[in-house]
This record gives sequence, structure tokens and C-alpha cells, in this order.
Amino acid sequence: MRLRTLLAGAAGTVGAAALGNRALSARADDLEPFLPGDHRTYRWRGFEVAYDEIGDPDDPDLVLFHGINAAASNHEFYRIFEALGEDYHVLAPDLPGFGRSDRPPLLYSSSLLSTFVEEFLADESERPIVVGSSLTGAYAAMAAREVPVERLVLIAPTDTSMGGRRTWVRSLLRSPVVGQALHNLVVSEAGLRHFHEDHGYYDVDNLDDEVLAHEWRTAHQSGARFAPASFLAGFLDPDEDLSDVLRDVDAPVTLVWGREADVTPLSDGKTLAEEVDARLIVFDETLLLPHVEHPEQFADVVREEYEQVTVRADQ
Repeated sequence: MRLRTLLAGAAGTVGAAALGNRALSARADDLEPFLPGDHRTYRWRGFEVAYDEIGDPDDPDLVLFHGINAAASNHEFYRIFEALGEDYHVLAPDLPGFGRSDRPPLLYSSSLLSTFVEEFLADESERPIVVGSSLTGAYAAMAAREVPVERLVLIAPTDTSMGGRRTWVRSLLRSPVVGQALHNLVVSEAGLRHFHEDHGYYDVDNLDDEVLAHEWRTAHQSGARFAPASFLAGFLDPDEDLSDVLRDVDAPVTLVWGREADVTPLSDGKTLAEEVDARLIVFDETLLLPHVEHPEQFADVVREEYEQVTVRADQ
């Protein structure tokens, strides 16, 4: 009788999770573009990859690659996109598996995403300035060894996110009912806000309600858990050491770091800058998102107008 009761309770829990998952998916609606400009599609290896474009095509190319988390998309650049479009031809893709790009149930890997970054740069831009955020900064560095780029501007780049690969984590998060329920828990409104308060924003008042709502919607699109499952299991970490990669890049490299960052602390940035002879720009009063919390100053860093930057520059 006890076993029967336990099985019945487990079945009820799974059934409730399935119903909850369906209800949340129904609430998410279709994902509309968050950035202004022209909304385009890049066909890549069976993916329909969404990207947004702004600025004069005759201006120098600038490509923005967002970081990776469970609610990631090119919305990360919403505070600098239009301003940079005044000086550059700006392209901002949603990585495969994120945002408005296709999200098939693949086993996403660092090889897949780094290859996408390389081929998007080769096909859609000409000797661009490339901005890469967090883990995607490593992909941008890998691509810059193969594709000519004018400069790299990397925001707290890292080659390690979860400290090793765990197949069981990826399998659990990919499962259709329990995995979806766990994903929904992580990307609940409370979960997203906790992430930002804990190590996203130095001043959480800089987090717009509209941004939070968009992140919730993007994280509840069909297939939204598959790429984050690989990320949380460590499978999106590149196999190569970032410092080794950057030594092979034949272009100037600027590292941008938040002084108060804890996930990728400033000490990592100083060590990396010394190892690869890169310029290190340090923003006070910010964590992982200097381009969001200090957009005007960050745009000046991209333009190399350092004399107008009010943040500190550490060598």
C-alpha cells in the first residue's frame, strides 16, 4: 500500500509539472524583437538565425555577440545599439538556441557556437570590430584567429563557466517534464531577478521591468531549455585556454571588466591582460554588465575615445 501511495504521489507530481509547463508556455506568446533597426535572418547549417541591423552599411562593421545564460539574447545590447549605429554598421545576432533564432533539441556544444561566430563574421561582415560578452568572448577570440577583424572588445571573457562537464545534468535538464519544470524554476520572474541582484547588476535599479519581461518571454519559448542545459552542464566551455587563443589573434584586444564582478573577478582580467598584452578598461560600480550600467562610457570604449571615458583604465 505504501509503495502504491508513493507511486501515485509521484505520478501526480509529474502530472502537475506537465500542466504547469504547458500553462507557462501558453503565457509566453511569440517573441518580438527587442532591439530597433532592421530584423533579418541568416541561414546557417539548418538554423534560421535572427539578427538585428542598424546603421549605414558604408560605415565600419561592428558585430555584437551576447553572453550565455538561460534567458540570453541580443537584447543585452539594448542600451548601446542605437548609439553605436550612429558611427557603425551594427549587427547583433541571437546565437543558435537563443532569442529569436531556431532552438532545435540538439546537444549544443562550444564547437557549434564558436563555429557559428566564425562563419557569421566571415559571411555577414568585413573586417569588423567585434564585441563579445562573457563566454561568447572566448568564441569571438577563436573566430578572430581565422577571420580578419579590426579589433576585439571583450566584456569579462571567460573559457570556464561551470567548472567541468556533467552529462547527467544535461540529460536531466533536457528531459521533457522534469527538465522543463526545473528550467521554468530557474527562469521564473523571481529566479531571473535573483540572478541579476546576485551577480548581474551592481545597482538593480538599472534593471528595467521591460527587460525582465522580455527575458521571461525568451526563456519560455519552445525549445528554450536545450542550449541552457548544455551551458549549465559545462558543455559550452571551449576546450582551448583563452590566453593561448588571444596570443594568436592578430588584432588589438581590449578587455572590459567590472571592478565589483565576482563570477569572473577583476583579478582574472588583470592576469589575462598581462598574459596577452591587452588593454584593460575597468568600470567602477558594475558587475557583469558594464555596457548596460554605463552605456555611454562603454560606447566610448568601442569608439576608442578613451579621453571621454570616466571609468578607470588599468594596464
